[in-house]
Amino acid sequence: MDALIMAVDEVATGLSGDISGSLALIGYGLAAIGPGIGIGLVAGNAVQAMARQPEAAGMVRTTMFLGIAFTEALALIGFVLFFIA
Repeated sequence: MDALIMAVDEVATGLSGDISGSLALIGYGLAAIGPGIGIGLVAGNAVQAMARQPEAAGMVRTTMFLGIAFTEALALIGFVLFFIA
């Protein structure tokens, strides 16, 4: 709980001071939320496709894993850019 209070205090200090730190925090949040939504959409649509055409499940599964990998790569790029900035 103390770590959470310290993190909120750090965010509040960043918001009242330099704006670049605040923008970095927003970017960090988007780097976490965006790929989560994207992976949910990819997996959900893949399940629908497999339910509609079970004979194509192997091809759909492969394509789903590729989509998840590319989406996760965007998340990792966002995290790395956050730490660089």
